Amino acid sequence: MDSTEAEVAAHGEESKDTVPSTSNVSNQGEHGPKSNKASLKRKSGSATNHKAKKRKTTRVKRASQPSYTVHEGEDMLLVISSSTSQYDGSAWVPKKKGSKKKKLVKGKGKTVQMKKKKPVIAKPKLSNDYNKVAKLAKEEENTSVFVPEKARDNRWGQSLPEEVLINIFQMVVVQDGAVPFLCRVGRVCRLWNVAASSPVLWRKVTVGHCWIAPGKTQLPKTEEKIKDTLNWLAQNRFSQLRDFSLCHWTKNVDYAVDVVSQFCPHLRSLTFSYCTGMKAQAFQSLGLHSRSLQSINLQHSEFQVEGGLLEYLVNHGNQIRQILFTRGPKNDRLLTAISKGCCPDLEFLEVNKKLDSKDCELPICIQALQIACPKLKTFRMLNVRLLHRTMRNGAELTSGFPLLEELCIATTSYSYMTDKDLLDILFSSNKLRVLDLRGCSRITPAGLATLPCLELECLFWGQYFSSHIGLSTLKKGLHMVTQKWNQTLQQLDIANQLFSEEDLEIAMSSLAQATDADTLRSLNLSGTRITPPALRSVIGQLTALSYLNLSSCRYLPRGVKRVYRGQEDIRQLLDKLE
Repeated sequence: MDSTEAEVAAHGEESKDTVPSTSNVSNQGEHGPKSNKASLKRKSGSATNHKAKKRKTTRVKRASQPSYTVHEGEDMLLVISSSTSQYDGSAWVPKKKGSKKKKLVKGKGKTVQMKKKKPVIAKPKLSNDYNKVAKLAKEEENTSVFVPEKARDNRWGQSLPEEVLINIFQMVVVQDGAVPFLCRVGRVCRLWNVAASSPVLWRKVTVGHCWIAPGKTQLPKTEEKIKDTLNWLAQNRFSQLRDFSLCHWTKNVDYAVDVVSQFCPHLRSLTFSYCTGMKAQAFQSLGLHSRSLQSINLQHSEFQVEGGLLEYLVNHGNQIRQILFTRGPKNDRLLTAISKGCCPDLEFLEVNKKLDSKDCELPICIQALQIACPKLKTFRMLNVRLLHRTMRNGAELTSGFPLLEELCIATTSYSYMTDKDLLDILFSSNKLRVLDLRGCSRITPAGLATLPCLELECLFWGQYFSSHIGLSTLKKGLHMVTQKWNQTLQQLDIANQLFSEEDLEIAMSSLAQATDADTLRSLNLSGTRITPPALRSVIGQLTALSYLNLSSCRYLPRGVKRVYRGQEDIRQLLDKLE
């Protein structure tokens, strides 16, 4: 490459030196042959200097041309020409026709001068020789330097193991769901289609309202397309389906349940969210085909109770472990049927209420429920007011909920729950881990201290959106709660609880004494009367604390009233308090 470039440069310089200049002609006429020899010596001496100068200038001009790119290696010079024309952006521009004739008319002296200066520049020859060098460099580049990118791209896709691709897809499915991700990547290539068809990736599927915009009616062709698509997925992808969910479906709910129950023998969980039109046909299909079904979630959905779900629970309720539904006028019969023993192995029961619903009172007989569901582990009553009913045959001895691990009676309105009612539910719940009493303003620290559970991990006792907070009087005895569970508590929420400053200081000091366990991670003191001395005692000892809420605390400095996340942020707060 270097030798070729040097030959081109030398050829151009020789052509320039053979052309005589006007100054050499005049010197020969005055001094004769002797002066001609001297001039030749001077010419030969100055030619070397002239060549060096020309080499430098031509190299600078070549580097400044934007029509090519120069890459310097260790032992070679690689020149790559651009895809544009060789004249685009170059210093030499071909002249238009007729421009030479106009310059010749002006005079003989000027014409002679133009004829003598034109071969000195020799721009066209340099560009043609440069194109030859660029072609040679481009051929060498294609043969030995670069590998085509297309070959590399196809190679990694064909040689990637199918197991690795399935593991990658599994990470995305866990985060974003199987649909529509697997449907899209299956159209990339054959390898991706085979990997996306793996039954392992289709164990949990959620199908939303993705065919038409919300609020618009479905056309007959669209409805048939929905049925065909769901039928094809059930036959070709859902062989290992475990959890299936439908969201915002107003039509074809019965058809979807019928297809899924027939072609999915391993179905364990069925969820309907904001769906309407679920009739008795769907529950009959579940009873005939879904022998492994254990969980039914019907929250915020409309379904047929009489002859539908109730009949299904009476015939197949012994296989159900979880039931979740939204409280409504017709759904009260469902809770009554559960209390009568249609689901003896029930472990998870959740009843919630819509926030815009006015009727939030739910009559329930706790004793009957304890007899009917002795294996209950999670009991949630969200945003409802429990009205306790007694059994007609008198008070019968019950074993309570001995396996209960979570009790949630949170509400945004006024609650009727008292210490006695709470003890009636938890009198035998020694394994309780989570207790959510948000909104239960009648519960006292003494009532909590009498509970039999000794390893409580989460206590949520804050007061939110309650109009009775301002009317309540100051409470006492928070230290009884912190002393009982200071070794096991991981989360404590007493937001807007009206405890005195002295009581809060004693309670925080009892939490700080649990230095061996140091298990508290989250502490919510929003709206309380916590003081800086009480706060310093608990922050200085509990090094594992990562969440602290001090918003609206009236006895703290103004710059401190905020939410702190992370141990570093809490340590900076400790420096401010000191």
